[in-house]
Amino acid sequence: MNPIKEIIVVEGKSDTNVLKAIIPCDTIETNGSAVHEEVISQVRLAKERRGVIIFTDPDYPGEKIRKKIEDAVPGCKHAFLPKSAAIDIRKKKVGVEHASKEEILKALHNVKVSIMEEFPSEITKDDLYSAGLIAGTGAKEKREKLGDILKIGYTNGKQLWKRLIQFQITKSEFENALHQISRELENDE
Repeated sequence: MNPIKEIIVVEGKSDTNVLKAIIPCDTIETNGSAVHEEVISQVRLAKERRGVIIFTDPDYPGEKIRKKIEDAVPGCKHAFLPKSAAIDIRKKKVGVEHASKEEILKALHNVKVSIMEEFPSEITKDDLYSAGLIAGTGAKEKREKLGDILKIGYTNGKQLWKRLIQFQITKSEFENALHQISRELENDE
């Protein structure tokens, strides 16, 4: 199955796990209904680079999240599940993670998802090591600054390369961010 081009905004890790088990895709997790500004920034960048599909639970909190993101980042695509297709009767819970594969694929098909074209990353894992982003003194601080500058959010060393690819960060953007970090660190000394 071809990967989905758009990044799918979901509520949590369970939704991500279910979607990734069904179809190759990337997600942004809101981690609850208090959608933080860092998540909004990631959604903005995702919309610019690849497009966004908002796929939240068919309940009040899910609709609240959907509205908050749409208000902050207008023009996102929306995938909807009928409430009846997203209920776990035993646990009396509603959510994307409880829907069947068929229902999830139908909801995504109705959005008319795009197929991902290959994005060959110019950035290598060696580049991350050379820049001191994976190991060494100050690596965490550099990753935090890099995440802020590129608007991809903070990530640990293992996930950084995946995040750079997910948001289609070019080598030039990466290098410019590194130069900015170097200048900031020099000014701090």
